[in-house]
Amino acid sequence: MKVSLSLAALGLLAACHEAAAAVHTVRLKKTRETPEETLQRLANTGSYVAQKYFGSGSAAQLGALQGQVVPLNADGSAAFGVPISNFMNAQYYGEIDIGTPPQTFGVVFDTGSSNLWVPSAECSSIACFFHRKYDHSQSSSYAKNGTDFAIRYGTGSLEGYLSQDTLTVGDIAVEAQQFAEATKEPGLTFAFGRFDGIFGLGYDTISVKGVVPPFYHMVNRKLVDEPVFSFYLSDTANGDDGEMILGGYNSEHFEGDLKWAKVRRRGYWEVDLEAVQFGDDEIAMSNTGAAIDTGSSLLVLPTTLADMLNKKIGAKKNFAGQYTLDCASVPTLPPFSLTFGGVKYTLDASDYVLNVQGQCISGFMGMDIPEPLGPIWIIGDVFLRKFYTVYDLGNDRVGFAKSR
Repeated sequence: MKVSLSLAALGLLAACHEAAAAVHTVRLKKTRETPEETLQRLANTGSYVAQKYFGSGSAAQLGALQGQVVPLNADGSAAFGVPISNFMNAQYYGEIDIGTPPQTFGVVFDTGSSNLWVPSAECSSIACFFHRKYDHSQSSSYAKNGTDFAIRYGTGSLEGYLSQDTLTVGDIAVEAQQFAEATKEPGLTFAFGRFDGIFGLGYDTISVKGVVPPFYHMVNRKLVDEPVFSFYLSDTANGDDGEMILGGYNSEHFEGDLKWAKVRRRGYWEVDLEAVQFGDDEIAMSNTGAAIDTGSSLLVLPTTLADMLNKKIGAKKNFAGQYTLDCASVPTLPPFSLTFGGVKYTLDASDYVLNVQGQCISGFMGMDIPEPLGPIWIIGDVFLRKFYTVYDLGNDRVGFAKSR
């Protein structure tokens, strides 16, 4: 079975993957944010990314990580991963059902983490009053687990426990799926988020508490045709929706053939970043990863390079820590390219500069991610809106093609 699912649950269309039978596609929706919400989300990107890629974010654990050497398998993949999860107030979302009868939740489908969690009916935090909550007492398919679950943030800890129930994504029902019920959500960050929880699509090596991610169950139980999923992240300024497909991809949403890049470490969907180019200036990269992350909004790169690029485009940091620039200069700015798998992928200035109702914000954000993960770049929605991506779990590779 190949199932495609919308991140907003609107509309159906017939789609095919090569010679496969037609499937029903539910369109994928982008958040209808106010300009203030968009600016706040972009300003918070740094804290979300830090939590995901630094693990817990605590100084003690970060120091321990810096002293480690990542053991590699014979194929060059990491022998272990750093547990991560996050709440990313990202732009693209969809609905899932948990329990019998189904309880519906809006979630961020996040290739940069590997756990599923939703708010619990037992949660009394302010944030939980603004979101749908899972009540296991109302589900006949619920099974108790009770193992403690926690994700630490700069503003406090998201706390809860593991439970087990039937998960439904599109037309796929995954029985006995473990997930976290959040009983405490820190600060106001979660209160203002448009989504209830997170649906992680990363490798199982970075799953908190070793919980088997939902897509692994789909593959292992042969609920999908292929161990592949894909994303088309639309630009709603053009009037269309997007989609996520589980079990394949939709060639109607990209031009030409897919070009593949091997995953360098099984954790994040991380490929080798071979070169970057800004205008006529090209830099060959060595031992640098690029995590393809649907749960991040911007391009996150080492601070020195981000500062250099922002200076070149005339962007200056404002009180919120965002780099802003004169919108009138955007048509004159040079393209920016990233090379994966020997193929160069180019963003125009209109791609890497975000225009929020007349205020232009740079898509380049600086963050230094230390060893053993770093150096690593996070390739977020600034890139993914222009390029269709396919995540091949069976062959440990990511496919890219220009979206249409």
